[in-house]
Amino acid sequence: MGRSRYTIYEDQLPHFLTDTVLNWIPLFIHPGSVQIILDCWSYLQTHHQLRLYGYVVLENHLHWIAQAEDLPKEVHRFKAYTAKQLIQYLKANRVDRILHPLHFNKKNHKIDRDYQVWEEGSHPQLLQNEEMLRQKLTYLHNNPVKRGYVDQPEHWRYSSARNYVGLPGLLPVFTGWFNT
Repeated sequence: MGRSRYTIYEDQLPHFLTDTVLNWIPLFIHPGSVQIILDCWSYLQTHHQLRLYGYVVLENHLHWIAQAEDLPKEVHRFKAYTAKQLIQYLKANRVDRILHPLHFNKKNHKIDRDYQVWEEGSHPQLLQNEEMLRQKLTYLHNNPVKRGYVDQPEHWRYSSARNYVGLPGLLPVFTGWFNT
């Protein structure tokens, strides 16, 4: 997990994760960049048994709740793949106003690349019970509401809130734990 002080200890349990774009750069104002995130989660669900409980993508960071047999490996896979794809997307679309700061602000020890997309770490928080899971889902789903972007969580397109109110979401999420 890089240089993060946070560690995933029990990957068989769900964890609340936060990934932030380097220097809080608003990378996800482009629908194509968000689609890269969604496609990667979908791939990990299908091919690597990632269990995604919920997510929200905002302009410069994302929150997700997930578990997997080897969650640290899946988080690494997610961040490495999306970083590469996002850089390719930005280059192809000549989005220099985002590419330049991703190059300029790259950490000095990242000598194997020209750009850095993600801040280090994902700040995983173990969710030990259903109450904690509910709290984190409520938090991530209400993030766009608190920012004033929408009035209701399910109105935010890039969120799993729709899945939890019986509407089709952009991605399937695991709601089997949910009993109401």
